[in-house]
Formats: sequence, structure tokens, C-alpha cells
Amino acid sequence: MPTWPKTLDRAGITDPSLRRDHSEQRARVARYARAEYTAVRLLLPAPLVPDVLAATAFMHHSDDLIDQGPAGERSAALADWESRVHAALKTGEADRPVLRTLLDTAARRPQLRERVEDFLAGAPLEVRTTGFATERDFQQYIDGYSLPAFLLIACLLVDGAPTDRFVAGCRTFIEASQRLDFLNDLSEDLAGGRLGLPEELLARHGLSRTGLAGKGGAPDRFRALLGDQARQIRTGLRASYGLVDLVPAPNRPFVRALISIQGLTLRAAARKGTALLDDSARPNVAAALRVLAREYAAARRRPAPGGGAPGTGDTD
Repeated sequence: MPTWPKTLDRAGITDPSLRRDHSEQRARVARYARAEYTAVRLLLPAPLVPDVLAATAFMHHSDDLIDQGPAGERSAALADWESRVHAALKTGEADRPVLRTLLDTAARRPQLRERVEDFLAGAPLEVRTTGFATERDFQQYIDGYSLPAFLLIACLLVDGAPTDRFVAGCRTFIEASQRLDFLNDLSEDLAGGRLGLPEELLARHGLSRTGLAGKGGAPDRFRALLGDQARQIRTGLRASYGLVDLVPAPNRPFVRALISIQGLTLRAAARKGTALLDDSARPNVAAALRVLAREYAAARRRPAPGGGAPGTGDTD
């Protein structure tokens, strides 16, 4: 794995002020998403790393603005942020590092620009959502917010505009991943007055939102619901491996690791059972490290750019 200055060199980022901006985004992502940061640094080709980190920083910064507090305040924060982002995209100038790195990335990878617009268009749905009455409501949330958010990053893993097949594969993955997140974050979401499990799903298992919030009631029914959701998530994650063949070969270790670690999180959540109502589950650290080590070895075995013997390419 190259040093960070060398990574910036390989990405063609030579302007000193832009290098500082990208370094700031790198530090932010490493701070609040350590596992994802490690996977990006280890498994993606160096020229792609700063761009993926810049898109990730933008997504998390945007999400943080609208994720906490009264709905009115979040709506106002979103409106202000949308105005700033649209102005930056129009003029090519920005007064914040997170936007300057976004513009720099979009200049190299034009497919990002459309995905930023789609993400902003769906953000009001995130502000309004505190739960879902039906499965259909959940599916609309996936299409309106979760998928556009994921595509901010996923669109960078392909050359040019993502194909319909690739977008469909991303949707399969993000639906499974979002189900897992909502299931795993039950305790935190309930404390914040939010619930990602559809009310009709709870009713089908003889449960209620108030009952879950009180952490009382029918543990056997919750275990049945957990088993039901785990099977659905597992099916989605297995189908998501089709994404691996839809990205260029250098990016495949990263995609495999992304899906595999979600599988480890699912296994941890299933094992935790009713204790999910008290705290989230975390994937087994040793197992996650094995996944990263396996895929890092796969990345190092790929042929070096321009042909020749297998080597480390951009990941030395």
C-alpha cells in the first residue's frame, strides 16, 4: 500500500491546497468509518482512493446535517446545504474543503456529478422518514435515498456512466445492507424516535413499535422476526456477489470485501438475538481481518498495469 503522499501523486493531485483538502477528508473518513477507510486504502487502486474518500466524506457530511434534531431544523440545514452544493457545481468554486474535493473528483470522474444531483433530490425523504407503515414504503425509501447515497461511491468503481445492470446490482446490495442497518441499529433508532422495520412486519410477528421500545413483551416473537429478516438479508447479500463481475478487475477485491463484511455483521446480529434491543452487534474482528487479508492478497496478485508478471500494481 503506497503512502498517502504517493497515493495523491498517483491520483494526479498535485496542487498543494487540493492535497491539503483531500488529506482533511481522508482524516475525517478514517475517524468515523475506520473499517471502511481501511478497506478503501488496502484494496482499491491508489488513483481511485482519494476520490472514493472524497465522495464518502461528502455523503457522511450531508447525512450528518439531516440526521439529528427537529425536522424543521434538518430541513433548513438541507436547504442551505443544497444551495451551497448546487452553487459549487455551477461555478466550479467552493469555500469548504469537503466541496472542493468533491469538485476535484467530479472533474476526473464526470459520472459523479449526476449522482450528486440524485442524492440531493432524495435527501428530503431522509428528513421526513421516521418509520415505514408498509414494505412498499421501505422500498420507496431504498429507491429515493439509500440507493442514490450508495451510488455516490459505487459510481466511481466503474469506468464511465454506470450501466443499468450495475445500478440494479447496487440496488440489490443496498436493500440488503439497509435492512441489516435498520435491524442492527434498533436500539439507537428507537431511542431517537425512529424505526426502520415496517409496521406491517411487526404486526405479522405479533409485535409493536411501543413494545420494542419498552424492550419487553415477546422475545420468541422477536427472535422469529430476526430470523425472518436474516434470511431475507442473507439472500440479498448472496445475490450481490454478481456485482463483482460488473466492476473492473482491480476493484473486485474491494467489492467482495464490502459484501463479505456485511455478511459477518449479519452473522453477529443473528447471534445477538434479543440483545439487539439493547445494543448493536459488531462483526468478529478476527474474521473481518481475515477477509481484508484475503482480498489484499488477491489485489496484489493481479497483473501490473501494462501487462507483465503479476505484482502489486497500485497497491504496493
